[in-house]
Amino acid sequence: MTLTPALRCGRIRYTNDLPVYAAFDLGVLDFPGTLVEAVPSELNRALLAGELDVSPVSSMFYAQHASQLALLGGICIGSRREAKSIQCISAVHPRELAGQCVAVTTESATGRALFDLICRSGFGFTPSLEPSENAPEEFERHGTPCVLIGDTAIDAALAHPAQAHDIGTLWYGLTGADMVYALWAMHRDLVAAQPERMRAALQAIVPALRASVAHGRSHMDEVVRLAQSQHARPDGFYESYYHALNYEYDEQAQAGFMRFCEMAQAYGVLDASAGIARAAQPTKFVDRV
Repeated sequence: MTLTPALRCGRIRYTNDLPVYAAFDLGVLDFPGTLVEAVPSELNRALLAGELDVSPVSSMFYAQHASQLALLGGICIGSRREAKSIQCISAVHPRELAGQCVAVTTESATGRALFDLICRSGFGFTPSLEPSENAPEEFERHGTPCVLIGDTAIDAALAHPAQAHDIGTLWYGLTGADMVYALWAMHRDLVAAQPERMRAALQAIVPALRASVAHGRSHMDEVVRLAQSQHARPDGFYESYYHALNYEYDEQAQAGFMRFCEMAQAYGVLDASAGIARAAQPTKFVDRV
């Protein structure tokens, strides 16, 4: 099914999204719209600006803008324990980084916020975080600790395993909870302005995404081959990586996201006025518009 005009849909430019999109990439399923690839921070901006109809966004960004964004249910990018693609690369354990400058990627809001929260709530200090366009190079040249996400984080962890500290693992060790890194959303104003188009969007996009995730889960060998063709990594890496990640926004993932939001507010990482009570609940616009 193709909608007219075509839905503008964001897609994260990392290999972590392949279990969501591989069925479309391989021609097994048709995607009901036009996909726009970008890093999470750019997708965040584009969705809020009305340049996209539907997109995955950083979960922290979603929490900050829950009054403006409507959550699509059933799908996320998260982890039950380790994440593998959100890393602190540091010669010392993150608990020892009080007073040191930490270079942080500008590609996502969630990685920065999660590391900040872990340091405040788990290690007892507020980290000195400096946005960086090339944090890995700062580590290579000067040994500057850095927080990285996506494929850059994976590459850095593979290159420096003794200095890699998985931030998903740190979060699980602190809370025992899931963590959600990205959620699919649309802009509430767009839903109000174009109710019929957005009803059709939900009726097309949500089932398509869920069907693609289900296909990826049951044909993981295809997903792994596609990932290897795009970004070759050691044998067995992608099997382990995709097993670690969670793509279903189920009760366990929702509880972990709420735990993150509540702690982020309590420790001043997320503004206290953010409407987190409803932020974690999918918005059933199909029944409302």
